[in-house]
Amino acid sequence: MATTKSIHQFTAQDIDGNEVSLEEYKGKVLLIVNTASKCGFTPQLDAMESLYEEYQDEDFEILAFPSNDFGSQEPLEGESLKQFCMIEYKAKYPIFDKVHVKGSKAHPLFDFLSDKSKNGKVNSAPKWNFHKYLVDKSGQVVDYYYSITSPTSRKIKKKIDTLLAK
Repeated sequence: MATTKSIHQFTAQDIDGNEVSLEEYKGKVLLIVNTASKCGFTPQLDAMESLYEEYQDEDFEILAFPSNDFGSQEPLEGESLKQFCMIEYKAKYPIFDKVHVKGSKAHPLFDFLSDKSKNGKVNSAPKWNFHKYLVDKSGQVVDYYYSITSPTSRKIKKKIDTLLAK
């Protein structure tokens, strides 16, 4: 039987180098996205901000995790990465430090998100930048979306609405 722990057991370093317990997000629906600044899907950062603005007054949060795992499309680090997201795309949601999202060096959070035997629901490692995981208020992984799915797509918003109503 799968060990169904929640994402709240993990910590991650934010873009400013602070260790953040994901327990801080208990009671919130989360969209966790691996991002990159030099990708064809980078304009989704605009859609992520739009989605964030739409739901910011509800129990919803977007967590962005930059990654250089696909095509070396995240060359930026630290402050330059933060400035890119916040100035170029006006991101107000939390941005974390660059991490690996696949393979043996994957951050423990992404290892958990990707593996059904660990999360109890989803078996989908990121195949490219802007892979999205939807997490319910109790920290359980409930769905995932490939890079081609816009954060503002009807299917994502419908699922968010359903999770927020619970």
